[in-house]
Amino acid sequence: LPISLFPFLLLIPAICFTICHANSNLLCIQSEREALLKFKNDLIDPSNRLSSWVEGGDCCKWVGVVCHNSTGHVNQLHLVSPPFSPSALGGKINPSLLELKHLSSLDLSYNIFSSIHIPKFLGMLDSLTYLNLACTQFQGVIPHNLGNLSKLQYLDLREGPSPIIVNSLEGPIPDYSGNMSFLEVLDLSLNHLRVLDLSYNGIKQDIAEILQSLSRCCLDSLKSLYMADNNLFGHLTDQLGHFKNLAHLSLARNKISENQLNGTFPLCFGQLESLETLDFGYNLLEGVVLETHFSRLSRLTTLKASQNRLRFEPNPSWIPPFQCEIIELSHWHLGSKFPQWLKFQNKLSVLDISDAGISDVMPTWFLNLPTQFEKLNLSFNQLTGEISNLNVTDTIDLSSNRFTGPLPRVLSSLRILFLSNNSFSGSLSEFICNPSISDMIVLFIDTNLLIGEIPDCWIQWRYLGYLNLENNNLTGNIPFTFGFRNLFMLNLRNNSMFGEFSSIMQSFVSLIMLDLSENHFSGSVPAWIGDKLSSLVILSLRSNNFDGHIPQKICDLQVLQILDLAHNNISGTIPKCFNNLGAMATKQKGYNKVFTPEIYDFPFYFTELLVLKGREDEYGHTLGLVTSIDLSANSFIGEIPKEIGSLVGLLSLNFSRNFLTGRIPDNIGNMELMESLDLSMNRLNGEIPPSFSKLNFLNHFNVSYNNLTGQIPTSTQLQSFENLSYVGNHLCGPPLTKNCTSKGILTDATNNLSSSDGNKVNWLYVSIVLGFVMGFWGVVAPLFFFRSWRIAYYQKLDHIYGKLYVFWATMGM
Repeated sequence: LPISLFPFLLLIPAICFTICHANSNLLCIQSEREALLKFKNDLIDPSNRLSSWVEGGDCCKWVGVVCHNSTGHVNQLHLVSPPFSPSALGGKINPSLLELKHLSSLDLSYNIFSSIHIPKFLGMLDSLTYLNLACTQFQGVIPHNLGNLSKLQYLDLREGPSPIIVNSLEGPIPDYSGNMSFLEVLDLSLNHLRVLDLSYNGIKQDIAEILQSLSRCCLDSLKSLYMADNNLFGHLTDQLGHFKNLAHLSLARNKISENQLNGTFPLCFGQLESLETLDFGYNLLEGVVLETHFSRLSRLTTLKASQNRLRFEPNPSWIPPFQCEIIELSHWHLGSKFPQWLKFQNKLSVLDISDAGISDVMPTWFLNLPTQFEKLNLSFNQLTGEISNLNVTDTIDLSSNRFTGPLPRVLSSLRILFLSNNSFSGSLSEFICNPSISDMIVLFIDTNLLIGEIPDCWIQWRYLGYLNLENNNLTGNIPFTFGFRNLFMLNLRNNSMFGEFSSIMQSFVSLIMLDLSENHFSGSVPAWIGDKLSSLVILSLRSNNFDGHIPQKICDLQVLQILDLAHNNISGTIPKCFNNLGAMATKQKGYNKVFTPEIYDFPFYFTELLVLKGREDEYGHTLGLVTSIDLSANSFIGEIPKEIGSLVGLLSLNFSRNFLTGRIPDNIGNMELMESLDLSMNRLNGEIPPSFSKLNFLNHFNVSYNNLTGQIPTSTQLQSFENLSYVGNHLCGPPLTKNCTSKGILTDATNNLSSSDGNKVNWLYVSIVLGFVMGFWGVVAPLFFFRSWRIAYYQKLDHIYGKLYVFWATMGM
C-alpha cells in the first residue's frame, strides 16, 4: 500500500506548482480596472504616484492595489501618503469605487481632500472591514451612511495634531444604533468597539450624550476612549464608571467659547479598575478630590489632569494604590506642604505639580528618590531651600520659587533648564564651565542674584538656542566664546555689563531676539547688524551709552518688529530708509509663532519688557503681535522723515525727548493701526496734521512741549486725551479750554464774552464785596459804639493770654 501511493505523492508538488503559477498570472477583473481608472481621473496627483495605473495594465500590480490571490478581485486599496509629503493626493472621490464589490480595506489617510465632505456612498461599500480617512482634511458632518458598514472593524476619522493636517469634521457623533456589530478599532464609536479615537476634531456635543450612546453598545468591550481637543461640553457623570474594562481615557483640552467640560471630579473614576491612562487636563473641573477617587486604580500609570480647579489634600500617611510613570497636576491645589505621597512613586519619569499652592522647604527625600526623572516641573510655587543636584535627564522647570544658594548640578543629558525668578546666587563659572554639559538647548537663569563676569568657556555649548540671563548682577563684556550659530534668543537685560558690541556676535546668524538693554554698553551700533543678524525680530539696546548714528544697514532687517534704542546718546537724523522695514510696513500680519517655540514637546514663550503706551509692561503670549519703534531720549536732530508714514503696520511710535524740528509729516495719519504715538519734548512746529483724525485706535497720544500751533483736528480719539497731551504748545480747540476763531486767533473760553457783555455789571463780584463789608462791620461796630462790650472783649483776651503764658512757662519755654 505505501508503494502504490508513492506515484500520487509525487504528483502533489506538480499540482501545487501549476495552481500557484496560474494564480501568479491571474489578471484583475476588467470592470474593476475601469472603475480604478475612473477613480484616478478625479484625483489630483502632483507627484505622479499613480503612473502605473494605465489602460490595459494589470491593476493587481498597480501601486496601492492588492488583489485576492485566487479570485483576482481588488481586495485592498492602500493610498496612504506620508505626513507632510508633497506627493499627497487631492481632488474628489469618484463613486466608481462602488464597482469594487470585494473591497475590504480602504486607506486614504494623510492625503488632502480639502473643502469636500466625506462621500456618503462610502457607506455602501458593505465589504469594508478597514476604513482609514485620518488627517485628510475632509469637512462637514460625519455621514450617517457609515453606519451601514456592518462588517467594519477599524474606522479612523481623527485629525492630526499638527495645524497643517486637519479634518474639519463637526457636529454630533451619529448614533448608528449598533449597526457595526464587528467594529473593534474605531476612531468613531459603535458596537463591540474597543478603541474610539476622535481626537483633534471639532465635535460639539454633550459628553453625557456620547457616553449614553456608547453605553448601549460597548460597555464591556470599550478599552480606549480618545476624544481630546474637541469642543465637548457638559458634566462628567457616573455613567463613565459603567465601562469596567476601560484602560485609556483622554478628554483633554475640550475648550472653546467656554464650552469646556465642567462640574466636579466624579467618583466613578475610582470604579475603573482597569484604567491605565487618565487624561482630562485643560478643562474646568472643580471641587475636592478624595483618596477614594483613586482607591481601585491600581493599574494607573499615567495621570494627566493639569489646568483644572481641583483640590487634593490627602492624609499625609496616604499610600497611593498605583505606581505612575507620568503625573501632571498643574494648577491643582495640593496644600501648602510638599505632597508626601509622592515618596511612594518609584517609577516616576514625568512630574508636573507647578502652580499647586505649595509653600514648603524642598524635602531631601524628594531629591534622593531612586527614580530618574525625564521631566520635572515645580514652577510657580513657594518652595525654598538649596538644591545641590537634580537627577533629571531632559527638562527642569523650577522657575518662580524662592530657591537659594548656588546653581544646582545637573546631568549631562539635560536639554532644557528654567531657574528664573528665584534667589540663586554666586558665580556662573562652575555651572557654565562644566565640560559635561554639552546638550543644553534652553537655559533661563534670569531674575536671580548671580554676580561676576560671564565666564569665557562656552565652547562646548554648541546646541544652545535660547539664553536668558536678565535681571542679575553680571558684569564684564560679552565673552569671546559666545559664538553660537544656533542661538535664537539672547537676553542680557538689566545687568551691569559694559564694553562695545563684540565682533563675535556676527556669528549669531539665527538670532531672533537680542536684548542688551539697561546695561553700560557703549560705542556705536554696528552696521553689520543688518547683514549678519538678518533674522532679528526684536532688537532692544535701551538704556545704555551707545552713541554715533543709526547705521543705514539697520533698514535691511526685513522681519524686525520691535526696535528700541531709547535712552542712549545716539545722534544724527532718523534714517529715511525706515520704510524698508518690511514687517512694520504691512497690515496683514498674523501671530508670529517664532515667539512660542516648542522644544521637544515642551512649549514656552518669549517674554520682553516693553515701554508702550507710556508705561512699562511685560509682553509674553502677545509679543508676536507687537510692532514698535522707540528712539526716545536721544539726541536726534532734523525733521521726522515722511517715509515713516509707510509703516502702516506699526502699533507704537516714540520719538520724544529729542531735538527734532520741522512739521509733523501728514502721512503719519495713514498709520491707522497706531495705538501709541509720542512726539513730546521736541522742537516741532506747524499744525497737527488733519489726517490724525483717522487714528481711531489711538489710546496714548502726547505732543506736549513743542512749538505746535493751530486747531487740534476733530476726532473721537484726539478729543479724548487730557490737556497734558497738548500742554506747552500754542494749540486751540477741544479738549483745551482755548477756542479758536475763524482766523486761528486764540481766545480764552472763560473770557469769551461779547463786547456788550463787558459793559454789564458783574453782580457776583458786587455781592462778594458787600457781604465782606457787612460781615466786618457786624462784628466791629458793637465794640466801637458800646463801652461795656468793649471792656468784656478785652478782659476775655487778657484771660486767654494769661492761660497761654502759664502753659508755656510750665513747658519750660
